[in-house]
Amino acid sequence: MRVAIVTETWPPEINGVALTVQSLARGLAALGHTVELVRPGQHTDDPAESDPSFEQVLLPGASLPRYPGLRFGLPARHALQRRWLAQRPNVLYIATEGPLGLTALGAGRRLGIPACTGFHTRFDDFARHYGLGFLTPIVFAYLRRFHNRASATLVPTDELMSFLLANRFRNVRRLRRGVDTGLFHPGRRDDALRTQWGLAPTDLAVLHVGRIAPEKNLELAIEAFRSIQQAQPRARFVIVGDGPARTSLAERNSDIVFTGVKRGEDLARHYACGDLFLFPSLTETFGNVTLESLASGVPVVAFDYGAAHEHLLDPRAGTRVAMADRDAFIAAATAFATRIAQQPPTGASPLRAQAREAVANLDLASVASHFADLLAELSLRRAA
Repeated sequence: MRVAIVTETWPPEINGVALTVQSLARGLAALGHTVELVRPGQHTDDPAESDPSFEQVLLPGASLPRYPGLRFGLPARHALQRRWLAQRPNVLYIATEGPLGLTALGAGRRLGIPACTGFHTRFDDFARHYGLGFLTPIVFAYLRRFHNRASATLVPTDELMSFLLANRFRNVRRLRRGVDTGLFHPGRRDDALRTQWGLAPTDLAVLHVGRIAPEKNLELAIEAFRSIQQAQPRARFVIVGDGPARTSLAERNSDIVFTGVKRGEDLARHYACGDLFLFPSLTETFGNVTLESLASGVPVVAFDYGAAHEHLLDPRAGTRVAMADRDAFIAAATAFATRIAQQPPTGASPLRAQAREAVANLDLASVASHFADLLAELSLRRAA
C-alpha cells in the first residue's frame, strides 16, 4: 500500500503521540509499504538527518500556546488535494485533530480516499487544567465530529473504545500499543548514574518520566514521595523531562533531581536506574511511559486506566489505584516502596523481573502488522 500519515507532532518533540506515530510509520515501512509523512516543519529540521525509510512532506505550522516546544499545522486542504491527485494514497492515517489534521480529513473525503484517525489525546480534559473548563463539552463535541467523519477511529484500549462508543463515536477499533523491549531493558541499569543522583546501592530511586505540566498531576507524585521519604530518608525523587511547571516545582523542591529531556539509550538508562515509577496523571488516553518503565524492570504505581488497566495485572509489577483517589495513591506508593526495600539491592529482584514480564509480548513488529491489516481492510472496503 501507499499510506499517507498526517501528524502535527513528531520527534524530537517529546510526547506519546509523536513517538507512537513514529513507531507506526517505521513499522509500516519495515513491512514494505510506502509511507508518506505529512507534518508541520520544525525549527530543528535537517534534511541530512531525515528518516530514509519514508518520504516527509513539510508544511507550514505555528507554535502551540502555553506549549512553545510543540507546533500545530496550518490548514492545507488545497495543497494536499493537489498532491494526492498527482499521487494517490491507498489510505490515510490522521493522528492529530488540529487544523492540518482536519483539512487532511476533508481532502481525503473529497477525493474518496479512505481515512482512519487516531484518538491519542483527551483535549477535553486538558481544557480543565488550563482554566478553560467551560470549553470541555465544546472540545469533546468537536472531537466526536472530527473522528466520526473518518472510516474508523483507532484507540489503544478496550476501556477507551467502550467510553467512546457510549458517547456516540462510530467505527471505533482497537490498535494496541507496543514497546521497544530491546531499548528499554533492565540491563541498562548504571550504578555510576545512580551515584550522580546521590544514591548508594541500597537506596531507593523514585522515578517519573514525562512532560512537566499542570495536567500531569505531579504535585501528587511529590506528596507520595514525601511519604516514602519518611520511612526511607535516603530515597531520591528523579524527574526526567521538561515543561512549563518545571521551574516552580524545582524552586519548591530543591532535593528533587530534575534531569531535563532524555532520548534514546540515555532515556532507557535513566529508566533502568529507577526502582519505583510514579505515574499520577489522570488525563492520558494510554500512558506509554507505563510500558517503558515496566520493560525497564521498574514497577509502577498508577491510576487504574489506560496502560495500567490493560497491562499492570500482576501485583508484583506494581499497583493500580482507584481513579482520582489521592490518599490511596500515596498509600500504595509508600507500601510498594517498602516492599522494594526488602528486595536484593542488585537490581535483579523478583519485582523487577515481574515488571519486565508484564510487557514481554508487546513487541512493536506485531503492532505494526496489525496496523497494516486495519489500513488494508479500509482500502479494500473502499475499493469494493
